Amino acid sequence: MIGNFHIIGAGAVLTQPNSSPRGIQRAFPNLQKPHFHNAVLRPSLYQRYAPFMHVTLYQPEIAGNVGSILRSCACFGVGLTVIEPCGFPLGDKRMRRAAMDYAVPDGLQTALDWDSYLETTSARKVLLTTRGATSLPNFQFQPDDSLIFGAEGSGVPNFVHDTVDARVVIPMAVGARSLNLSNSVSICLFEALRQTNGLP
Repeated sequence: MIGNFHIIGAGAVLTQPNSSPRGIQRAFPNLQKPHFHNAVLRPSLYQRYAPFMHVTLYQPEIAGNVGSILRSCACFGVGLTVIEPCGFPLGDKRMRRAAMDYAVPDGLQTALDWDSYLETTSARKVLLTTRGATSLPNFQFQPDDSLIFGAEGSGVPNFVHDTVDARVVIPMAVGARSLNLSNSVSICLFEALRQTNGLP
């Protein structure tokens, strides 16, 4: 734990909650119980292809979306941070089902709130939002960007809009309100990695 910032097991994946706690402590002797968020971890090796690109989720509400995003981040080799509180306990079975046995490089990270997150990152903060000012195809990403996505139902509050470095919108057909969160992450992450030569 760094301040109010948690790393849930570097190179770890969420698995069944009835696994042996002793086995967890043997695998991760430096982790304390609060890091587990009622989840169980087991070691797994995943390579980080984009060493500085990062996905950040602000107070996500749907466990299955976070599991799908975790899987996408694992497949693209980028890190993932969840800013709490969430609408479900991390390690929820729906999250595990969507994530399968995939793991993000460096472990799933969590921050207790927005201020705690700001204390731990110096990356350029790029917010994906329907209130975005720049269309995704016209935005120039940088290799160390942190791509921030809001909650499914409410997005992010104004104070987050006010503190990010850039706002980007994914173009959609007239009348369409929004994409699914996990789809939005995949679209934006692929374009950011393509631009910065960070694809595996």
